[in-house]
Amino acid sequence: MNRRDMLKIAGLGAAGALLPACGATLPEPDVSVAGFGEGASGTVRLWCRSATRTGVEVVVQRFNQAHDRLRVELTPVLDSQYVTKLATAIRGRRVPDVVDIDDINSMLFLYRDALTDITPVVDALPYRSKLSPGHLRLATRDGRLYAVPFLADNSALFYNRELLDRAGVDPERSLSSFDGYLDAARRVRALGPEIYGWSIAGNSPGVLGFVVQPHIWAADARTIAGDVGAQTGDVAGNAVVRRTLELYRTMWQEGLLPKPNFADAATAWGSDFRAGTVGLFPANYAVAVLSADDKMRARTGVVLMAGPDGGQAFFDGGDNFAIPRGAQNPSGAWEFIRFALDPAQQAVLPTGGYTPVRSDVATADFRRKFPQAVAPLDRLGRGYAPPTLAYNLLYNQPDSPFIAMFRRAVFDGDVDGALKAGQVSFDRILKLAQL
Repeated sequence: MNRRDMLKIAGLGAAGALLPACGATLPEPDVSVAGFGEGASGTVRLWCRSATRTGVEVVVQRFNQAHDRLRVELTPVLDSQYVTKLATAIRGRRVPDVVDIDDINSMLFLYRDALTDITPVVDALPYRSKLSPGHLRLATRDGRLYAVPFLADNSALFYNRELLDRAGVDPERSLSSFDGYLDAARRVRALGPEIYGWSIAGNSPGVLGFVVQPHIWAADARTIAGDVGAQTGDVAGNAVVRRTLELYRTMWQEGLLPKPNFADAATAWGSDFRAGTVGLFPANYAVAVLSADDKMRARTGVVLMAGPDGGQAFFDGGDNFAIPRGAQNPSGAWEFIRFALDPAQQAVLPTGGYTPVRSDVATADFRRKFPQAVAPLDRLGRGYAPPTLAYNLLYNQPDSPFIAMFRRAVFDGDVDGALKAGQVSFDRILKLAQL
């Protein structure tokens, strides 16, 4: 398999093949011009990914209701087609004015000179220091910003207060290390034959990357070493990765995980937790809280993910807003983006299953309305997602090295073999996916 065929698997080929000769030739709007982002008129064409459509639509509706001189026209795009469609639009020189893009995929386009440098207008925001560092990290190249956070889809550890109370587990004290996890899971499992301590979607690459990696980051460890352009895997000799895999291996061996976890490709993700039969559940707000009934929500608590011996982290997923080079209404685009970042809009994101990207949105009123959405906002600096051009290949593909490593270690029990094979695959993909 050659380099281009390899990259096409996850959409990287589309961006890589279509953008180099054309992305830099599109005109870049001057965001420093006086009055930029103020008093624009006409239409702002916005593309959003279908997975986060509910979070985008509420903001677009509010904007259009509040403005008569400027209107946002929303076009949802299937996630599986987003990278290719945007790359094709850039190639054809007919781009939208704003793209709502998975923060992970922001890097594919900013590293190919397809996005507008919006550093001056972002730095001028009075709440600049309150914005999600994890999202911004994925929008940065050489100290310049090419996108701004919009909404967050964060992982956290949700728990059933009722089950933990019956099991004699204090979540604030126990859910802060792997030893505490195991003790809590064992106590909950002892409550009955149909009650389990923990639950995962063990055959879903996207879910496993989302909920397992934060354990590693909580210990300030990584699975990717180096900067974009010269990255390698950090797997085989990584003690934190080993202990994380051993944690899940122990839970599987001891029957703390439901047997259906083995085959679950996320089609049933969270249904057991929402049914009240699982004590601890790493997931996101949409699956653990928004999809639950009122009774289950009332007994759902949340903490951030811990590492082997402590620490905290969460996956900083979600979307960034960017203005493509060649946008026809960039001033109107920035006016809409600023509106979307206002507290009034950010504070309603949980109604669509997402959380704000501004820490100052966590007011007393917000905490009362959405108590399970606050944990990441209180420790926004602990959010992380790997800055790399190879994320989809490493983590999201059905045959990705991360899911292969996890399943070999956890379900087959071959931790050593999983780590060795993971290192080889990580290095191979990262070498192929460099600029």
